[in-house]
Amino acid sequence: MRSPEADALHHYLQQCREALLWKLEGLTESQVRRPMTPTGTNLLGLVKHAAFTESGYLGEIWGRPFPALAWTDEQLEEEPNFDFFATEDESMADVVDLYRQAWAHDDATLDELPLDAVAEVPWWPAERRSVTLHRITLHTIVDLSRHAGHADIVRETVDGAIGLTVTNDNIPTVDWAAYRQRLDAIASSFD
Repeated sequence: MRSPEADALHHYLQQCREALLWKLEGLTESQVRRPMTPTGTNLLGLVKHAAFTESGYLGEIWGRPFPALAWTDEQLEEEPNFDFFATEDESMADVVDLYRQAWAHDDATLDELPLDAVAEVPWWPAERRSVTLHRITLHTIVDLSRHAGHADIVRETVDGAIGLTVTNDNIPTVDWAAYRQRLDAIASSFD
């Protein structure tokens, strides 16, 4: 049973998860995989990365590794960004299902442990390795929020879709072309 504080953390964690996933809705396999930045950021890769990251912080460090995400040091050396893209053998449905399985696995940690439980994050510097469940859950929310923000921008670039959720774009109605032109003119005045 979660404490009220853990319930509040879970609410925001779930909000981040859902914001990230909705950015895939209505897109093709090609669109969700397309690298949209010079470093290859793509929507499906962000979701896959979120599954890996979240299950590390809310599973693995608590002695609860998520078997579906097992990897070796050799794999990491061979392909350091393997969690940032879906392979030819991983469909969008596969990655979304993997992430939803990770949610259930990671939610069990919040259900079973108190927020003051302590674990170590072995890949962090020694002076910061020791964390409480409260702290690492906040860290995970911040990390997922950041990636949801990346997904916002990538999705807008793919097809113009914007907003907070599928049913709430949270964006005022504006003549975006005129707005962008105005901002470009302001920026150009500093050239």
